[in-house]
Amino acid sequence: MSRRFGQRKSAPDELAPAAESVALKPHSRSQGWRRLFVGNRVIWVMATVAIVALVAGLGLGQLIVSPGQAAADADAPAAGLITVPVENRQLANDVTMRGDATYADAVEVSIETGELAGPPIVTGQVPEVAAIFDTASIALEVTGRPVIVLPGDLPVYRTLRVGVSGPDVLQLKQGLSVAGIDAGALDSDVFDAQTASAVTALYAKVGYPAPTGGSEVESAVSGAEAGVSSAQASVDSANNALATVQGAASNVDVVEQGNLVRSAERALASARADGTPNEIADAAEAVTLAVARRVQALAPRDSSAETAAVTAAKAELTRAGENLNDARDGALAYLPAGEVLYLPGLPRRVDEISVKRGSSITGPVMRVSGATLVISGSATANDAALLEVGAPAILAMPDGDQGATITSILPVEAASGEAASGRFTVLFAPDALTDEQIQAVQGTNVRVRIPVSSTEGEVLAVPLAALTAGPGGESRVEFDPGDGGETVLVEVTTGLAAEGFVEITAVDGSLAVGDLVVVGR
Repeated sequence: MSRRFGQRKSAPDELAPAAESVALKPHSRSQGWRRLFVGNRVIWVMATVAIVALVAGLGLGQLIVSPGQAAADADAPAAGLITVPVENRQLANDVTMRGDATYADAVEVSIETGELAGPPIVTGQVPEVAAIFDTASIALEVTGRPVIVLPGDLPVYRTLRVGVSGPDVLQLKQGLSVAGIDAGALDSDVFDAQTASAVTALYAKVGYPAPTGGSEVESAVSGAEAGVSSAQASVDSANNALATVQGAASNVDVVEQGNLVRSAERALASARADGTPNEIADAAEAVTLAVARRVQALAPRDSSAETAAVTAAKAELTRAGENLNDARDGALAYLPAGEVLYLPGLPRRVDEISVKRGSSITGPVMRVSGATLVISGSATANDAALLEVGAPAILAMPDGDQGATITSILPVEAASGEAASGRFTVLFAPDALTDEQIQAVQGTNVRVRIPVSSTEGEVLAVPLAALTAGPGGESRVEFDPGDGGETVLVEVTTGLAAEGFVEITAVDGSLAVGDLVVVGR
């Protein structure tokens, strides 16, 4: 019989797979546990090792004791004395500070270039850093001309030449005198011919020609000299004319006029003797005319015009002489504003150069400072009170200790509106340093030690902790004989305390170097 669609299987066919499954279950469970154990064997081994290590650690922890625990469990040591020996040493109290090694009074240097016709080009004489400027040194060469260093604190503000006067002339004269050049009276502020001669000597000293004005000035002098000659000739001519007018009549004139008068007189006498009345009258009139002519001929002449001419000629000669003097003064040496540099406190050291050969000057050309190295430190008011100018100091230089001297102790000025700091600036001048030492220390910060008190050589000294006070306020130390015996209190007098020690002297003289004194228990 055929199976209809959707008919269930027979019971035997349906139960076969289930039976088979039931039959296989015991065998499958055994294989599963086996697979689980084998796949996680590593995990089981690691767990076992961890458990064993834990147990071992707990066991060892019961057996091992740390040093700290052992010390804590140990009994406290028996109390004892802490002693130190009496020493023989020199004691000194010092003020210690840090100081900057610098060159003092640094200033920027500018050169006056306003009077130059062209651009201010540096043409030579450029100094190197660390160069030293002194009187008559050349600071720089600009457009072929030197800039000469002279001592002074008044800045340059004009060219100095014959005829000008003022404090800058006085400063120039004093600077020339320092350079060993005679500039005339040092209390006179007038630039005269002697000063011009001194300027010429200054330029000769530095190896440059002195400025004098050139060919134009020479032409002016020549013209003025010609003017004087012409004026002198005019004076001479006027004087001659005046002398001619004012001169006495010559002997010829006197004789001639006398002869004419006498001849007329003889004619009159002859007419009186032989002539008619008319002839006598004519002769008399002739005598009168001859006498009048003689008087006129021999009388002084009017010289007012000639005198005026002489006066005018002499005035012209005076003006010509003044012009010549001015021209000659103009030909004398002068000092241009751009060829001198005044610096106070010479000598000076060059710290920095801002220009080079061929460059144009547009601002400060260099910075200079004092030529002497100084150490500048800062101290509190209490420390400053222990110091004094002239006291010695010790500098911790790179190559060892170096002596120095205190040169200044000044309070630090507070800025406007701020309270005073209460600190002092202390300046030190090192003893003579080599060039290598200066190069090594410049710009660095060094340790400075200033001894303010010390013992006279070595003395007995103990740590401050060894001192105790007795019932009467006396000082004492506890002496330990070191043989197990009892300690003894020894009264002492104290001296200088420094560096953690104090100078002592046993009142009974019983302490010596090496004796033990108690500083603690």
